[in-house]
Amino acid sequence: MSENQSQQSPSSPWSARPYHRKWLLAQADGLFDFFSGSAINPKGGFYDLSRDGKPLVTDNPARGIHASARMVHCYAIGHLLGRPGSADIVDHGMRYLWERHRDEKHGGYFWQANDTGAADDTKQGYGHAFVLLAASSAKCAGHPLADTMLADITEVIDKKFWEESHGAIAEEFSSDWQPVPGYRGQNSNMHLTESLMAAFEATGERHYLIKAERLADLIINRRAREEAFRVAEHFDENWLVDRNYYHPNEMFRPAGTTPGHWLEWARLILQLWVLGGKSHDWMPEAARGLFFQSMVLGWDKDGGGFFYTLDWANAPEKRSKLWWPLCEGAAAAHFLNQHQESDFHEESYRKIWNYIAANNLDRDFGGWFEELTEDGKPSNSLFPGKGDIYHALQACLIPLFPADGSLTSMIAEHPLDV
Repeated sequence: MSENQSQQSPSSPWSARPYHRKWLLAQADGLFDFFSGSAINPKGGFYDLSRDGKPLVTDNPARGIHASARMVHCYAIGHLLGRPGSADIVDHGMRYLWERHRDEKHGGYFWQANDTGAADDTKQGYGHAFVLLAASSAKCAGHPLADTMLADITEVIDKKFWEESHGAIAEEFSSDWQPVPGYRGQNSNMHLTESLMAAFEATGERHYLIKAERLADLIINRRAREEAFRVAEHFDENWLVDRNYYHPNEMFRPAGTTPGHWLEWARLILQLWVLGGKSHDWMPEAARGLFFQSMVLGWDKDGGGFFYTLDWANAPEKRSKLWWPLCEGAAAAHFLNQHQESDFHEESYRKIWNYIAANNLDRDFGGWFEELTEDGKPSNSLFPGKGDIYHALQACLIPLFPADGSLTSMIAEHPLDV
């Protein structure tokens, strides 16, 4: 079926059906339960968890800043929903970000921290984007440190990372802010777009929204449009696509293209369109194109699920099936179905959730399998266990609220109806 074959859903959307909504909320509750106990490191921050929900490493493990910040964000969501105990987890994470990840000498935030301070003292755009998200979400949840952290991270991004000539951020610096040259990445800028929107919604300050619009224009309206709405991952310092880029860390910088990011951008672009007063006509078109390409090129038509990466001829390259593209696909399909209802978007939404239900839910131990082989068997070639609540939780909760903003703002503005 083509993207435009039908303009009406075959029946009422799943996201409007009481049973489906209750099922989604039950999945979200299961994720909160899985991570709220064993993930809490009493010495600060959070543990990465094994399949059975136990800490993978207990002796002074390094904590990645993205994981610390995402836990703050997710349990700020839990607090806004009214989940008991969530505020304590937000406080636990905020104190670790401020007391261990933050570099008191040079400013900014370390990529990894441990019990005493820096475990990896580089300053990376990806991590700083998530600190902005954590601070914005904590502000919505009323945490007393949120305003201080929000002012601090905003200044760091503005003064150290933001490149006004491009309308995007640089990727990486040393601890004392010496630039690591030769690379610009879309992934850090994509998550910064998400965080800038959250900061705009938390504060009402339009400079955040303006930066988000500039980022989206560069990466999607220009570069992705040039690639038929396939999102290039890797660029040089002038934001020209580097098709031959290789990095050994396939978790954060895989070669080729990553359909999961096309899906993530589809949702973010529609959210940005709404927050900007629906004034940018290119955004709905781009969201449709990104989602359509991901389903046509990235979805495994035989076994289901999204291939992790494609080469530049659109052939599957890394054939593992990860959980987060499925999560982003479900959320993007909901946003599209809310703003551009069609058979294609609704059927895609159902197809994605059907695959998740059949393959990703760990009914023995709880949580989700984060990595599957091409044929849908649990695997750990990239991810050692169950380290992240963020993608799955948002996938479960986004369809329960209007597709008009960040989860934190939608929860604050709209009562949950299941």
